[in-house]
Amino acid sequence: MTQRLAGKVALITGTARCQGRAAALLFASEGATVVGCDLDEADSLATAELVEQSGGSFESTAPLNLTDERAVGQWVDGAAARFGGIDILYASAAATRFAPLEAVTVEDWHFVLRHELDVALLPIQHAWKHLKKSSAPAVVLVGSTAGLTGSMTNHRVAHSVTKGGIIALTKQLAAEGAPHGIRVNCVSPGMIRTPATTADLLASDHPMRTIARHIPLGQIGDANEVVKCSLFLASDDASYVTGANLVVDGGWSAVLPGSW
Repeated sequence: MTQRLAGKVALITGTARCQGRAAALLFASEGATVVGCDLDEADSLATAELVEQSGGSFESTAPLNLTDERAVGQWVDGAAARFGGIDILYASAAATRFAPLEAVTVEDWHFVLRHELDVALLPIQHAWKHLKKSSAPAVVLVGSTAGLTGSMTNHRVAHSVTKGGIIALTKQLAAEGAPHGIRVNCVSPGMIRTPATTADLLASDHPMRTIARHIPLGQIGDANEVVKCSLFLASDDASYVTGANLVVDGGWSAVLPGSW
């Protein structure tokens, strides 16, 4: 079977764990040369071992602070020089802090903006000139259902703003990228089971612990279900798709909650 990303160079941020690691494994299995980065050096090495064991091509830079513009530029330009260009950028990395309006501090607010907006913008900005030279360039951003709706149970003022911003950024970059053939799309996960959500939003004392009952498909998602959608958006199968926000949430944001 033909590999969907054969011969492509894909930059993926946040590859040490969760969705970033899953993306590195999947994109490499589809023939891409994956260039990853993360703050966590140990888990980045573990990702590299997993990709290599599966026969894929993967290079990682860690630790890399994606809020450091100079470091990001060196990472992007270095990858383009070593591998002859960049075809795909998957901006997966993010970190957040939850707090309601009256409790959110200025420090928390700026932390979330830096670690959910800056960490997406800076790699894209530095990769843009390289993507213009690709024959089929694609950018995939990671939004969230938090950018689409408010929440009665998860107090996330800053997170809602940044993920709404990612969705808006997708549409603007799709417009700016179109003359150069650069497709820009977004994948917006709903509730996904990760170590972080298991310890927080899905913990036994959190009001969202029973959220699966309100998801039409009746279950919490996992990272692979998200990155399979991202693979589609990054591949030539989505050659006529740009400016889209693909919601991956089991139907959660599409319906009103039930009475059960």
